[in-house]
Amino acid sequence: MGTTPKEVERTFREAGAFLEGHFVLSSGRHSPKYLEKFQVLQWPARTEALSGAIAERVRGLGIETVAGPTTGGIILAHEVARQLGTRAVYAERKEGGTGREFRRGFQLREAERVLVVDDIMSTGGSVEETIAAVRDADAAVAGVAVLVDRSGGAAAKRLAGIPLVALWEVEIETYDPASCPQCAAGEPVRKPGTTPAAKERVR
Repeated sequence: MGTTPKEVERTFREAGAFLEGHFVLSSGRHSPKYLEKFQVLQWPARTEALSGAIAERVRGLGIETVAGPTTGGIILAHEVARQLGTRAVYAERKEGGTGREFRRGFQLREAERVLVVDDIMSTGGSVEETIAAVRDADAAVAGVAVLVDRSGGAAAKRLAGIPLVALWEVEIETYDPASCPQCAAGEPVRKPGTTPAAKERVR
């Protein structure tokens, strides 16, 4: 039996990766909850198990290469590729911050079947940028796989029919800063990854 959503949720909770507070996400939106994936990815055994669940579900897609966006996507791409017996590449932000591209000599063949992986999908922006980078190289996006779809399925609708594997779907509320109730209440906001998380409460 494959890894269930409940097991993925338990992995995040046990790793202290499900945080409560007042956070600004990479999209610029605010949220009272945050999934700190690196609290999970710092543990090779947990990363291996989650990546194995992805590999199990995509074996029928004929994957030749696994591609992930920096930064967490690098770890997942390497481990999923290892378990599939393929190679891994990663897409970095273009200079100026708009879109992603493959550098460091990474080459994709025309029509090469690529699996795009990422850790947490909120709006789907990083995934979409990586898809665009794959298509810019004339390769084919055979599927997308993420550890968590925190949009509750909304981001998946933007993938236009590309097969999606999400190990755990959860809808976590987000707000535009102008309508954020925590901002209105004067609660301090933090951007994850820029300050220590030692005082955060684990939900």
